[in-house]
Amino acid sequence: MNGMIGQSPSMRRLFKLIERVAATDATVLIQGESGTGKELISRAIHEGSSRKNGPLVPVNCGAIPEDLLESELFGHVKGSFTGAAFTRKGRFEAARDGTLFLDEIGDMSPKLQVKMLRVLQEKIVEPVGGVTPIPVNVRVIAATNKNLEEEVANGNFREDLFYRLNVVPLHVPPLRDRPEDIPLLVEHFSAQFAQVQNRDKIVLTPEIQNLFLRYGWKGNVREMQNLVERLTVLCEGEVTLDDLPIRMIEQGMDADDDRPIPASEFAIPSLEDGVGTDFNREVEAYENQLILNALDQTNWNKNKAARLLNLNRTTLVEKIKKKGLERLEKK
Repeated sequence: MNGMIGQSPSMRRLFKLIERVAATDATVLIQGESGTGKELISRAIHEGSSRKNGPLVPVNCGAIPEDLLESELFGHVKGSFTGAAFTRKGRFEAARDGTLFLDEIGDMSPKLQVKMLRVLQEKIVEPVGGVTPIPVNVRVIAATNKNLEEEVANGNFREDLFYRLNVVPLHVPPLRDRPEDIPLLVEHFSAQFAQVQNRDKIVLTPEIQNLFLRYGWKGNVREMQNLVERLTVLCEGEVTLDDLPIRMIEQGMDADDDRPIPASEFAIPSLEDGVGTDFNREVEAYENQLILNALDQTNWNKNKAARLLNLNRTTLVEKIKKKGLERLEKK
């Protein structure tokens, strides 16, 4: 969906919400960590709306100094301040009949929050230095990496503006909470950058794949995108440990002893569209794969594998024997 990749339950729910809200003209508040794709979501909403033929105008409220942001948003008249050599329309007017995307709205100053509330309530803007209100027909989508409810509680964000923005809230899950999407994203970015850089797609060994799954991705999808681009440029096909950032290797090694294997590392049969499956067979196959994956990750150290699976060692050994998996053990 508009460049967004994901098959995890949380992303599927998000995609459905985007489709629903796009068909309306409601104000949307997108909350999520930096790098999760909030601007992509705003574009998907805009392009799925009746305003798609109008402009989508983005404004990063955290990147523009406070004394300039008011003029950027609402415009100014000639001579209203030093350097105002001509009258200039603001982003609200530029987005007329379209969508205004206010990124990092949580960084907006209290002074501007008051003016923003009035614009949303009355659908008019007053340019800096002007006296004549200008009506605007704009849909507003706001986004922030902050928890605005906490910001309201701490007195950093106006409660009335929060409720005005939070008509339809969307939460974007961090990448670490949807590991099943990591292989899809790696494949997508690898193909993309291989074409752009005229290089071969990168190849991840099982060891490297596990590091990707265990890494915390503080920068989320943006961090992964940058890493895959770097690997595409620097690697000759197969990625090795030497190609990865030290912090990624260290975090993966630290996680080996005590982090449970994510169930989402394996494909779960979908029951959508009325397609059935043999429950017992699928559960058996899934359990077998979990055990084999844990054993492979620990070089068949049953103590460590049992810790990964949150099982007693004796239970794991019994399962290995019962399932006939011991014949696969590495000698």
